[in-house]
Amino acid sequence: MAIDGMNHFTVLTSNLEQCKAFYIDVLGFTEGYRPPLASSGAWLYAGNQPILHIMAGRPLPAQAQGIIDHMAFTASDLQSVINTLNQHNIKYELRRQKDSQTWQLFCYDPDGAKIELDFSANEPEPKGISNTTL
Repeated sequence: MAIDGMNHFTVLTSNLEQCKAFYIDVLGFTEGYRPPLASSGAWLYAGNQPILHIMAGRPLPAQAQGIIDHMAFTASDLQSVINTLNQHNIKYELRRQKDSQTWQLFCYDPDGAKIELDFSANEPEPKGISNTTL
């Protein structure tokens, strides 16, 4: 067996519209085709690839399932992302990897899922990073 790539993540939400607004308005995903399923939800796309499946309509588990710590996405335009997060009063932490100089930005979705956005080392240092603690 060989793994060829990542297919998608699924997140559970207690509020579908709020969750969609975060991933679409803040992170820039687009909503796309979702097959007719029994549960409510949405499929969010990066380009032509459905990357994030949101499931609603069932209670969030009292205890976290599994051991996944966070979802990481490759991103671009760090300054624009910082501006958008600041506009939405979303707390984040921005780090720079020591060896690669890759920018790493961490934040949380409305239901508490941890998100990592990785930006090229070539991106300029952003301005207005006053909201950098989680």
